[in-house]
Amino acid sequence: MSETIIHVENVCKYYGINKNAAVKMLNEGVEKDIIYKKTGVAVALHNVSFDVKKGEIFTIIGLSGSGKSTMIRCLNLLHRPTSGKILFKGKDISEYDKPELLDFRRHKITMVFQNFGLMSHRDVLGNVAYGLEIRGVPKAERDKKAMEMIEMVGLSGWEHQPISSLSGGMRQRVGIARALANEPEILLMDEPFSALDPLVRQDMQFELLALQRKLGITVVFITHDINEAFKLGDTVAIMRDGKVIQIDTPENMSANPTDDYVRAFIESADKSKVFRVSQVMEIPTCMMRLHDGISHALNEMKRNGVSSIYVVGDHMKLEGIITLDGLLKIRQENRPLKEIIVKDIPTTTRDTLISDVLPLAAEAKYPIAVVDDQGVLEGIVTKAAVLTSLL
Repeated sequence: MSETIIHVENVCKYYGINKNAAVKMLNEGVEKDIIYKKTGVAVALHNVSFDVKKGEIFTIIGLSGSGKSTMIRCLNLLHRPTSGKILFKGKDISEYDKPELLDFRRHKITMVFQNFGLMSHRDVLGNVAYGLEIRGVPKAERDKKAMEMIEMVGLSGWEHQPISSLSGGMRQRVGIARALANEPEILLMDEPFSALDPLVRQDMQFELLALQRKLGITVVFITHDINEAFKLGDTVAIMRDGKVIQIDTPENMSANPTDDYVRAFIESADKSKVFRVSQVMEIPTCMMRLHDGISHALNEMKRNGVSSIYVVGDHMKLEGIITLDGLLKIRQENRPLKEIIVKDIPTTTRDTLISDVLPLAAEAKYPIAVVDDQGVLEGIVTKAAVLTSLL
């Protein structure tokens, strides 16, 4: 199992004087709006606990006022919890002295905001290099590192352009590049794509996934969009009224919502962006090896009632498909079996989202083969299985 990099334990955040009365009412199940009217205490967080594993994307979803933005700001002590613990690699960050906290914010954790937070008087390069500059990194070194990040987020050629000339999506790329330039272990993202147009937002989600997988960085991502939470998150936490209602993988949460509130959230989700190929794939019943003959292939097709057969080589590596028409043709012409193997067939992986398989399924003549990174056949996905998963 991956190691825990952030451990949040019973974190509370209250604003107001009469906190003891507010806590008593919370423990009695009183809603936070009523607590505020009676005590003047605003409950932002109450007994929030969760673990973030190293290298995962941990998404927190909730409506306005749920406490999600307060929680993410507690992770770098922009907000100090009223009570509870936040451990980074086993050490309580509330116990950091000023130099330790400064080092933590400069080297270990960084944040990308919804409104980009860019400086209009600096060009793209100047914005990306800013964090390195305040750390005292020499100009040549910081410019080199900043250029690497600019290239990584797809903004090569724009390094000397003013921020005012960039689109919203490009500005968010600059914000991400600036955050990554410091090589943090944890990237905090507070609804970073919510202000973007839908198509740009979709592109940025893909870019974030690609960057995170490439760099192995840990991401805590805040959103109010269930589809975004499920698309990005390895683990998802749903918050309501300052409390965590459920923490789980998108698949498990969809299958086992903890209450009606979570169920209502999930019912609004696009299921094609929740379920993965591994949940709908089947074991192929009709297979043959390269050295098997024509008669074996025909018998397998007849026995399984299909008109095509998957061909595998050593160690179950997928070679392609042979069709019934092809078999009948070479039997008449006495040609080698290898000549009719259809190698250009659609493939996918077990972790692929159903939404990404839909275009393949619509065009495919055969079931989609599921292979691992070595090309080993693991299963197949039929059109019927894809469509059924959306119901």
